[in-house]
Amino acid sequence: MTARRLERVESRLAQRQPDLTVLLDGVHKPHNVAAIIRSCDAVGVMQAHVIPPEEGLRVPKLPAQGTRKWVSLVRHRCLADGLAAVRAAGCRLVAAHLDPAARDFREIDYTRPTAFVMGTEHAGVSAEALAACDDIAIIPMHGMVESLNVSVAAALLLFEAQRQRQAAGTYAERRIPDEDYVRLRFEWLHPQLARRYRERGEPYPAVDEDGDIVPPKYGR
Repeated sequence: MTARRLERVESRLAQRQPDLTVLLDGVHKPHNVAAIIRSCDAVGVMQAHVIPPEEGLRVPKLPAQGTRKWVSLVRHRCLADGLAAVRAAGCRLVAAHLDPAARDFREIDYTRPTAFVMGTEHAGVSAEALAACDDIAIIPMHGMVESLNVSVAAALLLFEAQRQRQAAGTYAERRIPDEDYVRLRFEWLHPQLARRYRERGEPYPAVDEDGDIVPPKYGR
């Protein structure tokens, strides 16, 4: 284990934001989902929630640039399940949607636990999801088009959340619980070994401060 890789993994884990996420409501184009996941990783989101379309959803590897290793994609059977999951995590739901009641996205406080609800580019967020949201955000447009590509809109919202959270100091100290930190540290440092242990249903071995696996102790 190189010191550089260890430092990078630990520093990125220390800046993860467990109370910031996205819920994709009907977003069906794989390249858009992949791009949103990449933006999630860039600002420290740990997992993204998606309700796959009836035909299923396969996220391509190339546009995501390997970010599926760092951001887990949670698939839900229906919108109600997805909404319940983010609510259970204590998140406020903020819809990105063209609506008379929408506020400039920069006026909303994202330092609180937040889930951005993103809909399709043509229809926007569904009526069911919109009714469940606590706030509605809009990105002001001064051109002839009314909206941005959903992955671009998600990036703007996520990076505004990052800006606010950096100012509030939420990236300054680790916020992941110890148990999750230990698990993710092993998975990020030793991804292939972690997969083998999961396949066998075995617990991960201990890892020392240098990121190396601690040899088991055998009795005499």
